[in-house]
Amino acid sequence: MAERRGIKGVLTGISGIGKTSQLWTLDAARTLFVNLEAGELAVQGWPGDEVRVRSWEMARDLACWIGGPNPAMRPDQPYDATHHERVCAAFGSPEQLAKYDTIFVDSITVASRLCLHWCKGQPQAVSDRSGKPDLRGAYGLLGQEMIGWLTHLQHTPDKNVWLVGLLNKQLDDFNRPYFSLQIEGSKTGLELPGIVDEVITLAEIPREKEAPYRAFVCTTLNPFGYPAKDRSGRLATIEEPHLARLMEKIRRPLASPPAAQLQVGLPAAAPATPTTSTTAQEG
Repeated sequence: MAERRGIKGVLTGISGIGKTSQLWTLDAARTLFVNLEAGELAVQGWPGDEVRVRSWEMARDLACWIGGPNPAMRPDQPYDATHHERVCAAFGSPEQLAKYDTIFVDSITVASRLCLHWCKGQPQAVSDRSGKPDLRGAYGLLGQEMIGWLTHLQHTPDKNVWLVGLLNKQLDDFNRPYFSLQIEGSKTGLELPGIVDEVITLAEIPREKEAPYRAFVCTTLNPFGYPAKDRSGRLATIEEPHLARLMEKIRRPLASPPAAQLQVGLPAAAPATPTTSTTAQEG
């Protein structure tokens, strides 16, 4: 119970809403910025440590270094003890990571593109019969690689890991808008909310007769249709757009016992309306 557990979350929003700028709210001395997007202009002058990632191999090695070896992996699989020994020889002792509380990854959208580019060059992406590229094999491998990468980061117990992702707005067959994460392949986007603890959307909230304002949308049941999830049970639907203070609130003690949150009252049943046949019989 005394163990300090890290928060694993996804921060999403439309382009230009200020997702990367949330880095300014974090303690620079205790945060590692993993930069895949080359979008550091928004945080130009940020004094913290930064790692620039330009290949999927580098992203996978960095995740292994941060998360440590996975004892469930075979010797020929990524994230096993041999893989961890190799990356420690290249990057140095993982004790260097003790100074960081938070890993800020910008962005998972670009990570999926790097992964897909790598997958297209693997044997699984080539048809055994024709010898031509097989996109189905490439996207199948993409799903495996991305889920393995995310799960390994998620199992880093003592660090907060925030994954930034771009939000898409689309229309369904009935011309109704809906939102989804911009990630290559469908498997990762579908399984990601089940991997992380928090899904937070940074959005512009409209108001009647007043200017809209930016805020975090934090709960699954929200009136805007944004993707959101709060596993902690401590967040309201709308929260202040300040990532550091949001994590402080997640770590606060619950106002009521956890069991009390499961006692949800159902709405009162509406009185039964007599049918036409019943009314006729009574007459």
